[in-house]
Amino acid sequence: MSDVLADDVVSFLKTAGPEGDEVLAEMDAYAEREGFPHVGPEVGGFLRLLVRVAGAERIFEFGSGYGYSAYWFAGALSEGDEIVLTEVDADELSMAREYMDRGGFDADVRYELGDAIETIDSYEGPLDAVLIDNEKHRYREAFDAVREKLAPGAVVIADNMLAANTVYYDDVDRLLRGEETDATDSARGVAAYLERVRSDPDCETSVLPIGEGIAVTHVR
Repeated sequence: MSDVLADDVVSFLKTAGPEGDEVLAEMDAYAEREGFPHVGPEVGGFLRLLVRVAGAERIFEFGSGYGYSAYWFAGALSEGDEIVLTEVDADELSMAREYMDRGGFDADVRYELGDAIETIDSYEGPLDAVLIDNEKHRYREAFDAVREKLAPGAVVIADNMLAANTVYYDDVDRLLRGEETDATDSARGVAAYLERVRSDPDCETSVLPIGEGIAVTHVR
């Protein structure tokens, strides 16, 4: 994972943030061992806090991997609430189901194998929280697919705003300024997403430099 903060700062954020449990510790160890990209505990704890503050009852994820962010989210949900995991890799979705089952959450957890942007068509609004963590060049497409299903006061979190396999926030900055740059498809996708949410008159967005950078959008 390409953290954008210094290692000692990341260590502090993990120490000072919310504590996980044994399952999350296993999930972190798996990511470290296999080199699997995940948001990490400093972002996961913030996601859980964010949906608590928003009072979220229905959450949809565009890209869930092996369930790490969903596990953090689910810790803030109650009986009768809902979280939808989507993933194109059957093995990863199976792992997510196993981890989530071990968490014993009260919320209704749904697992959708396939393209998240196609899956969202099967779900009615309103949605209170959305995580966008699929292919970077499709972030804007994902937001457009879910925009009309967002509840007033909803929050949308997009991962990898500053980095993924490589650090690219300088290219994103140039693109947002309208400057020429030899940017990757990921950087162009992130810039297009930020332009989209920033241009929406009913949305307010800030980018936070934790993990690989997350954009938090509030629907007014």
